[in-house]
Amino acid sequence: MPETVSFAHQRHGSSIGQPITRRDGPDKVTGAARYTADVRPEGLLHAVMAVSTIAKGRVAHLDVAAAEGHPGVVAVMTPKNAPTLAKSPDEKDNPFAFRLDLLQGDHVRYAGQPIAVVIAETLEAATEGAALLAPRYVSETPVIALGEGDLLTPPAVGAGSPTSEGTGDLEDGLAVADSRLTATYETAAQYHNALEPHSSVAEWDGDRLTLYTPSQALWIAKARLAGFFGIPPENIRVICHYLGGGFGSKGFLSPPQILGVMASKLVGRPVKLVTRREQMFGPVGHRAPTRQTLTLGATRDGALTAFGHHTLTQTSSYDDFYEACGLIARHLYASPAISTTHEGTRADIGTPIFMRAPGEAPGSVAVESALDELALELDLDPLELRLKNYAEVEPITGRPFSSKALRECYAQGAERFGWAKRPKAPRQLRDADGLLIGWGMGTATYPAGMMQGEARATIHADGTALIETSAQDMGQGSWTVLAQIGADGLGLPAERVTLRIGDTDLPNGGLAGGSTGTATGGMAVHNAASSAIAGLAGLATNDPASPLYGAGNAGVTARDGRLVRNDDPTRSESFGEILARAGRSSIEAKGQGAGEPASRKAYAMHAHGAVYAEVKVDPDLGQIRVTRLVGAFAAGRVINPRLVRSQYYGGMIWGVSLALHEHAVHDLRSGRIMNANLAEYHVPVNADIPSVEAILVEEHDPHVNPLGIKGVGEIGITGTAGAIANAVWHATGVRVREIPITLDKLLG
Repeated sequence: MPETVSFAHQRHGSSIGQPITRRDGPDKVTGAARYTADVRPEGLLHAVMAVSTIAKGRVAHLDVAAAEGHPGVVAVMTPKNAPTLAKSPDEKDNPFAFRLDLLQGDHVRYAGQPIAVVIAETLEAATEGAALLAPRYVSETPVIALGEGDLLTPPAVGAGSPTSEGTGDLEDGLAVADSRLTATYETAAQYHNALEPHSSVAEWDGDRLTLYTPSQALWIAKARLAGFFGIPPENIRVICHYLGGGFGSKGFLSPPQILGVMASKLVGRPVKLVTRREQMFGPVGHRAPTRQTLTLGATRDGALTAFGHHTLTQTSSYDDFYEACGLIARHLYASPAISTTHEGTRADIGTPIFMRAPGEAPGSVAVESALDELALELDLDPLELRLKNYAEVEPITGRPFSSKALRECYAQGAERFGWAKRPKAPRQLRDADGLLIGWGMGTATYPAGMMQGEARATIHADGTALIETSAQDMGQGSWTVLAQIGADGLGLPAERVTLRIGDTDLPNGGLAGGSTGTATGGMAVHNAASSAIAGLAGLATNDPASPLYGAGNAGVTARDGRLVRNDDPTRSESFGEILARAGRSSIEAKGQGAGEPASRKAYAMHAHGAVYAEVKVDPDLGQIRVTRLVGAFAAGRVINPRLVRSQYYGGMIWGVSLALHEHAVHDLRSGRIMNANLAEYHVPVNADIPSVEAILVEEHDPHVNPLGIKGVGEIGITGTAGAIANAVWHATGVRVREIPITLDKLLG
C-alpha cells in the first residue's frame, strides 16, 4: 500500500486557490489504492458476525458445536469465551464514548446487534458457520416508533449543545404578530451506508496491535483501543490510508471494528472482519427520525416577531445521542423572540450518531419549509421574506459574524437560476410533456469550527519536502489540499512536496469531522511548514557566510526552494545551500493547529449559502424528479476550488436523498428494519441528478483562523432538502410535511 502520493506538475509558486486534480485519483482509478478489506497479512483468517433478529430480550441458545464442526471454522467467539476487556464497553469516560455491544452478555438491545463472531480459514466457511449457530431467544416486546416511550429532556443535544436556548419571549412575539403559522414536519430515520463498510484487519504481536480500519480519527481510535485492551497507546498502530466515505459514522470505533480485534486476540492470528451491507443497519449508527414543530409570527410586511422550533427525536434504550435540529434556528434568521427546545424518547434501536450535518440537515428542512409557508400567507416571494429577516448579527447572542456573504449567495444563485421569473402561485409552470414544474429555495448554513491537530514538516537538501500527519482523507480531498497548504508554507512547488497521512505512527492529525478537517489539519501543516522555514532561516541569517546574514527570520521569504531577502531580492540562497553549509541533510519542525480561536468568543462563525431547486412532477402518477440544482456558497478561503465544488455537489446530492429517497422502515412488531439493503433503501443514482451547479462566492474571514478556512463538507445538504420540498409544493400546490416526499404522500 503506498503511503505517499506525489503531485503531477501543476505550476510553480503558491498552489493555494488552484484547482489541482486529486493526487489520490490515479491510485483510485487504477486500483493501486488499497482499502482495509484489501489488506491480507500472512495467515489471515476471516470473521463474520452473527447478529440478532430480535430487538429486545436475550439470547437463550447458540449451536456453537454445529458451527465449530464446520470444516474451515477455527473458532466461535461468544460472550462465554470473548477476550476479557480492561474497560466496560458501557463505560462513558467522555460524551462521545458511545456504549458498544462487544459480546459482554446475552442481552439484546436492538435488531442487528452482534451476538457472536465466527472465525474461519475462508469467508465462505465463516459465513456458513454463522448460519449454523441457529440462535434461539427469549424475546420481549420492543419499543420502536418515535414518541412511543416516555418523553425525556436530553442533558444536551448533538455535540454537547444546550437542549434549550433562545432570546426574548415567544408568547409576546406571537401576540404582536399579524400572521401566525404553526406546522409540524417529520423526517425519517437514515442509516449510514458509505461505499466502504465498517471493517478491520487486526494483527497482534504479544501485547502490540496493528489495526487497519476505516477511521475519521485514528488517534481517538488508538486511545479507545488502549482503554479496552489495557495496553499503552504506544503499543497500538492504527492505519487507514484510504477511506471510502465516513460522514460521521467512522469518527468513533463501532462494534464490528473492535470485534475484529477481539477475534484476532482470541485465535492468535490476523483476522479480517468486514460488515455486510445489511449489517450496516444497526450497530454502526444512523440519523434518528424527528418530529419538529415550527411556530412563527410575523408582521404584515414579513418581519418575524416570533420563531419557535421544538424537536422531538429518538435515542436508544441504553445510550444518549439526540439530533440537534434546533441549532439552525438559533443563528439563521433575525427575530426578537426565538425559542428552541428538544425532547427525546428511548427506543430499542441502535444508538443514533453523527451523520452529515447532524441536526442542521433535518432541522433545515423544517425551517425552510415553514418560511415558505409563511411567505405564502403573507403573499411574499420566499426570497423576499428571507432577505427581510436577514440576520446582521447572530440572533440569540448578538455577536457579529466573523464574515457573512449570504446576501451575495442569495443574489448570485437567484440570477444564475432565473428566480426572478418564478410565479408566486403554484401549478403555473409545465413542460412540453405536461409535467408540472416547481421552483423552490432554501438557505444553507453550517458552523465553522476547528479542532486540535499536529503535523511535521521536513525540508531536504535536494529541495524537496515531506509533510506528515495522521489526518484522514475520506473523499473530501485531504491528500491534495494538505499538500497544497504545506507547499505554500514552504515556498515550494506542489510537485516537490510529498504527503504522508492516515497512520498513528505520524503526528496526531485530529478528527476529520464537523467540517473541520481542512482547517484543523491545514493549520497544523501550515504551522509546521512555517516553523521549518523559520529554522532554516535561522541557520542562514546567523551565518556570516550566507548572503542572508543579518536579515533575521522575518526579513526573508521562501520562494521556489530559496530564501530571499525582503530588502534586497537579488540576495538569496537555496534550501540545499543553507543545509550543506550547516552540515545537515534536512531540517524538520512540528506544528500544531491551535483548536478553537480565542476570537470565537467575540464572533459567530458560520459558512452560508443559498440553494435553488427545480423539480418536475407527473400530475397523474406523482413521480418527482429534481431537474436542476443551483447552490451558491460562501465558506471563507478556498484552497482548491475543484475539490470544494465536489464537496458541494456531494452535499446537494445528499439533500436530494434526504428530501425524496432515504427512509429506513421498521417492522414495529419485531423491531427489524425491513429494507436493510440498497435495493429497497433508496439513494439517488445518476439518473436522479441531471444538473447540479455550485457557485463559489468570494469571502474573506480574518477571524475564523489564520488561513481563513471554513469547512464545506456539510453545508451543501443544509438548505437543499428544504428547497426541494418547497419546489414540490410550487409544482403541485400540495404541501407534504413528511420527509422523504414520496408519491403516495403527494397523491394521498
